[in-house]
Amino acid sequence: MKRIGIKDIALRANVSTAIVSYVINGTRNVKPETKERVLKVIEEFNYRPNAIAQSLKSRRTNTIGVIAEDITVFNTPEIIDGINDYAEQHDLHILLTNLRLQKKVGYNYADTAAYQKYAQNAVSDLVSNQVEGIVYIGVHPRDLTGLIHTGDKPIVYTYCYAQNECSIQYNDEQASYDAIQYLVSKGHSRIAVISGLMDSIPSRLRFNGYYKALTEFQLYFDPQFIKVGDWGGESGYQLLGELMELPDPPTAILVMNDLMAAGALRAAAERGISVPKELSIIGFDNREFSAYLNPRITTMDLPLHDMGILAMKTLINRISGNEETIEEPPLCKLIERDSVAGPRASMK
Repeated sequence: MKRIGIKDIALRANVSTAIVSYVINGTRNVKPETKERVLKVIEEFNYRPNAIAQSLKSRRTNTIGVIAEDITVFNTPEIIDGINDYAEQHDLHILLTNLRLQKKVGYNYADTAAYQKYAQNAVSDLVSNQVEGIVYIGVHPRDLTGLIHTGDKPIVYTYCYAQNECSIQYNDEQASYDAIQYLVSKGHSRIAVISGLMDSIPSRLRFNGYYKALTEFQLYFDPQFIKVGDWGGESGYQLLGELMELPDPPTAILVMNDLMAAGALRAAAERGISVPKELSIIGFDNREFSAYLNPRITTMDLPLHDMGILAMKTLINRISGNEETIEEPPLCKLIERDSVAGPRASMK
């Protein structure tokens, strides 16, 4: 079958090949009626320009580099899916690099020197492949200032950030506030929190949302209701026990990730505490397993797909020389399941 080319499009549309090129590449203004005629023929022939030839002429590759610190971490696949979603809609190509940091350097992500060489090598490889810009996906929201250098290639960070660079995050503080508001709507007033490590940005922001909600709803702030875990299930298990041993324990607990919430759920079961009849638990992250526990955990769903789309949109704006217009951070969504109900009498 003959390959359709610009000459065929020009002949059918009764225009010059130059006009067809202007329409395809957007390099010059074309009369609206002429442009519409050319586009109609392009659609009729299902014509797809040769990407290599286009890049040689325009010096554009329409290729975006994506660096994922570790694609096995729960947040990353959905962000990548959002990136690909945007790329497909805008005829862009993606080159993905997986740093596999958990296998290489473990969980000590604060030690940037330990994995800086991996990240910088990935940047160098992508630049050599003529990407027009880079999206960097972290495994944990933290400051990566100075980690990598991209030269004149624009970069957008997501699920992490670097000073003086674009960064796409979700609104942690608002999500925590919304979780407390939901518990209050169910009638709870003695609400505890099990946080992750407090040197973590998400922990601090989520705690801010927790405290803001208590203040606005005029609820008593009890320091004994604040427990700090390490993001692991075992810490949720242990801290649930400490909370329920208080003279007047909480009737509801916001747990800052689903893994700790699962540990808290197990501790409650072993103590004979019915969830949600005697104690309500709300988690965070909407991890897949949270829908298969007994009871199923009510949780806050992260807008990871939207973050991927917004990261790409922001990067393309930068590549095009447009002013950086960062939209409002995407909001988390409450996923109502079975672990929250109205309070019963306080347990003693």
